[in-house]
Amino acid sequence: MYKNIREECGVFGIYGDAASDALTHTYLALYALQHRGQESCGIAVNDDGVISYYRDVGLVPEVFTSERLQQLGSGQMAVGHVRHAYDGVNTRTNAQPLVVRHVKGTLAIAHNGNITNAAQLKETLEMQGAIFHTTTNTEVMGHIIIKERLESNSIEEALEKTMSRVTGAYSLVIMSPSKLIAARDPVGFRPLCMGKMGESVIFASESCALDAIGAEFVRDIEPGEIVVVNKDGIRSIRTHVRGERGLCVFEFIYFARPDSVIEGVSVHAARLEAGRLLAKDHPVQADVVIGVPDSGLDAALGFSQESGIPYGVGFIKNRYVGRSFIQPTKAQRETTLGIKLNAVSETVKNKRVVLVDDSIVRGTTSGRIVRLLRNAGAAEVHMRVSAPPFRHPCYFGTSIDNRENLIANKMSVEDIKKKIGVDSLGYLSVEDVAKIAKCKFCVGCFTGTYPLPEPNPIPKSKHEKKLSEV
Repeated sequence: MYKNIREECGVFGIYGDAASDALTHTYLALYALQHRGQESCGIAVNDDGVISYYRDVGLVPEVFTSERLQQLGSGQMAVGHVRHAYDGVNTRTNAQPLVVRHVKGTLAIAHNGNITNAAQLKETLEMQGAIFHTTTNTEVMGHIIIKERLESNSIEEALEKTMSRVTGAYSLVIMSPSKLIAARDPVGFRPLCMGKMGESVIFASESCALDAIGAEFVRDIEPGEIVVVNKDGIRSIRTHVRGERGLCVFEFIYFARPDSVIEGVSVHAARLEAGRLLAKDHPVQADVVIGVPDSGLDAALGFSQESGIPYGVGFIKNRYVGRSFIQPTKAQRETTLGIKLNAVSETVKNKRVVLVDDSIVRGTTSGRIVRLLRNAGAAEVHMRVSAPPFRHPCYFGTSIDNRENLIANKMSVEDIKKKIGVDSLGYLSVEDVAKIAKCKFCVGCFTGTYPLPEPNPIPKSKHEKKLSEV
């Protein structure tokens, strides 16, 4: 929770009828998806073909006050987005949904993922006269969709052609004046599901958003599938469906909410299984098992169930330290973790502690967490990690650092153990991470083998910033 890994973005869309309250449902759904992005958010509403929108930097309740929601008005369709700035550029301009007005109408696009050939496509488009206003590769995709729309019979046909030109990760929800369209890249890096609520059809990054508004889960959108909803009903386009599967494994380990179901698998159950496998592979004599909030808690419970070591609450998380918390000096930055997280001395004092977390990136934060336990009186700290060691970067929308900054790429397990100050250290194996859920994962950040080719490096002289958007 306190590392450099960052959540993915969240997308949502609803196609209702004249009596539906699409705006309110979208607002509530974004609340449920807030964990996927806390840096900006936005909603676009369609009222009889007229699309209005608002987006800004901030959390959902900060951006969408009651006055702002009233100004947006009502509509039968809506799309929403919560954003994590994967490229490090977090401005109002980069917030989504991206709304594009063109000769054949208006589109609102919400995107989760990273287009790996976005920089090359952008350079080609700029040479053809295209003008860009953001640093997001969502805008690159928007330009291509509009360009293809001029030579296509429909927006879904234009999207179908666009998917032949772009590579990488994308789960999309697109709203035109008369249609709501969802699409998922042919590998299926990012989750996307469909639900129903009465006569309304809904698309969301996670099923927890459906639960939040009382909708019923129908199914996952297949990798490569395009689903179109309009007044004539629901239609599926399967031109790009190739039967491939490469869901990001960190959806189960870290990103998704425990109450979500992805690819038919409970996220909570997958994390429990990760903890059980850790206990089998890395047993230890200890008095209590604790987890690092929030994504380490379920794996810690699984470790406890398998090992028989009692589970305890080892940390209290301060949920009132928001995104605007300021740390102007190095000394203050060093103490930030103690403000966000505090060890429960009653649980760990004079005890041999098993500490379960989801990952170790650079090792700095893990070392501070271990010191919190030592200061609270822990006699021993044995760390167990519910993911294999990070040795390779991610190109598909996860902010896993470059190889040079990944501690497991520079140190052995024994050296990492010494650096972070634990008595023992064990990681989940690559073989076991494949067992936590019955679906095929992308594990490129562990193995260096990806479902798609690694993108070519972009010369800095041509592109000051790496184009990416989640």
